[in-house]
Amino acid sequence: MKHPYRVLLYYMYVPIEEPEKFASEHLEFCQKLGVKGRILVAAEGINGTLSGTIEQTEEYMEVMRADPRFAEMVFKVDEAEIHAFKKMHVRYREELVTLRLEDDINPLKVTGTYLEPTEFYEAMQDPQTVVIDARNDYEYELGHFRGAIKPEIRNFRELPDWIKQNRDQFEGKKILTYCTGGIRCEKFSGWLVEEGFEDVSQLHGGIVTYGKDPEVQGKLWDGQCYVFDERISVPVNQTEHVIVGKDHFTGEPCERYVNCGNPECNKKILCSPENEHKYMRGCTHECRVHPRNRYVEEHDLSDEQVKERISQLSYGEEVHS
Repeated sequence: MKHPYRVLLYYMYVPIEEPEKFASEHLEFCQKLGVKGRILVAAEGINGTLSGTIEQTEEYMEVMRADPRFAEMVFKVDEAEIHAFKKMHVRYREELVTLRLEDDINPLKVTGTYLEPTEFYEAMQDPQTVVIDARNDYEYELGHFRGAIKPEIRNFRELPDWIKQNRDQFEGKKILTYCTGGIRCEKFSGWLVEEGFEDVSQLHGGIVTYGKDPEVQGKLWDGQCYVFDERISVPVNQTEHVIVGKDHFTGEPCERYVNCGNPECNKKILCSPENEHKYMRGCTHECRVHPRNRYVEEHDLSDEQVKERISQLSYGEEVHS
């Protein structure tokens, strides 16, 4: 049975003249069509993910491909039961993915070698290969390729500095890199090439494409793939499901993300519904007792109730969290 909605994920590096005007007109088009999502437009191209009915998404793809600039656009399509977004946003940005390099990378001129899923699967098993996850730490913690290196970064723009600080891990190695849909790797792999790394390859189409490939079927992927919409995560490995996520408070297997209740922190943490309530969605003691803790506001807890819950937490639990 087909689901009534679909989610489209796509990007394309292609020159766009007057990108701010294009973004404004594209928003109007999307609103008339009735799709919802988040699209970024820059002089260097477009990057989007949106949801809509089968008819709406078909029309969206047809209109985009009718534009010569986007005629070769590759859309990754997921079925969905409902909209994956609440609103429609089309925004202009100076960069599609934020690296903020002094000398920006143009993926149309320099990028790593594309590997299709079967090639990537085979290359991962070469002992001379290192696999670098080009995503943020919370994305890695929910799921990643087996044996992949986790850069200790909170934002993509921190990745080049992290590589420089750990360069000795990668010198003389075959480097593979991957991200959700492929767009971040286009620039990151190009940057690696510019930095003098000689053997750099990237997963063409990203994790999403890898998970749908009928041959590899997502093998060697553990956990789930984090996605930036209401779904939060999607499965990748079709042959086995190994949970790698760990509850922030107990370390138990967990694949459920929430944002810390402290709006000034807002850190993404993996935790069970039970622990969310027990710790009032605060990733630390300071966040639990923060005067604007959203969990406390949502549940209309009094100061006395908050103090009572805090007192019930043992010292060991306070230290662990």
